[in-house]
Amino acid sequence: MEFAKVTALLRATTLEAAVLTGRLVLYPSGIVPERLAPARPDDEPVPLGGGRPVVLLHGFVDNRSVFLLLRRALARHGRHHVVSLDYPPLTGDLRTAAEALGRRIEAVLARTGRTEVDLVGHSLGGLVARYYVQCLGGDARVRTLVTLGTPHAGTSVAAPLADAHPLVRQMRPGSEVLRELAAPAPGCRTRFVSFWSDLDRIMVPVETARLDHPDLRVHNVRVSGIGHLALPVHPTVATGILTALDGDAAEDRGAEGAGGGTHEGTAEGSSSVA
Repeated sequence: MEFAKVTALLRATTLEAAVLTGRLVLYPSGIVPERLAPARPDDEPVPLGGGRPVVLLHGFVDNRSVFLLLRRALARHGRHHVVSLDYPPLTGDLRTAAEALGRRIEAVLARTGRTEVDLVGHSLGGLVARYYVQCLGGDARVRTLVTLGTPHAGTSVAAPLADAHPLVRQMRPGSEVLRELAAPAPGCRTRFVSFWSDLDRIMVPVETARLDHPDLRVHNVRVSGIGHLALPVHPTVATGILTALDGDAAEDRGAEGAGGGTHEGTAEGSSSVA
C-alpha cells in the first residue's frame, strides 16, 4: 500500500475513533425523542422564510444526537425548520420504520404549513427514507433526499452476531427490501443526492453507497479521506449537504427533464478543504 494511502487511512481511523467517543458522550441526550410543536390552526397564515423543513434520520443503533453539528450548520445557513426523527432500535422491519417516517413527515408539514420537506438520512436512515419515497408515495412530500453512507446495494460487512437483527439482514445484498427498491420507479419526483466515502469500512464494497437506478434523478458524491461515522459530522460533508439542498432549483433549470439519470461529483474529506 502506498504511503499516501496508509497516511489517509490512519487519519480516517483516528477521526472515526474521535467521532465514536463523541457519539458515546452525546448518545444519552438523544434518547428522548424530539417533540413536535402542535399543528397550526387552519386559519393561521403559512409562515414565510426558513426554506423547506429538513428532516434528519439517523442510522442503525444510533439516535438524533448524531446530527447536532449538522443541525447547527443548517440553522446558520437559514434552515429554521429542522427536526431529527428517531425509530426504535428494536424495529424489526425497515418498512415499518418507513411508514412511521411518513406519519412524522405529515406532522412536520402540518406544523410548518409547508407541502414538501428535504430529507437527510445517514446509513440505514437513508435506506428507510428511500423506501418511504419510492414505495410509499413519499416522493409527493420529499423534494430532495440526501443519503450519507447508505447501503443502496447492500453491505457485506462482517460483524459478530449482526445478522441476528432483522434490520441488518434487510441491509444485506439481495434482500427482499433491496429487491423492492431496485424495481422500476417511473415518475418518482424526488431528487436524490448520495454521499459515499472511499474509506467507509461499514459499506462493503464502498461503492454500495452509490445510488444507481435508471428511473431516479441521482447525483452521487464521492467523499475522500473520511470514514462512515464521520459523514454526518464532517464540515466538508455539511457544506456538500447544504449545496445539495439548495441546488435543486438550478438543476431543474438544466437539461435533465423528467427522466432519471446518474451524475457524479467529488468532495475532498480533508479538514484543510473548506
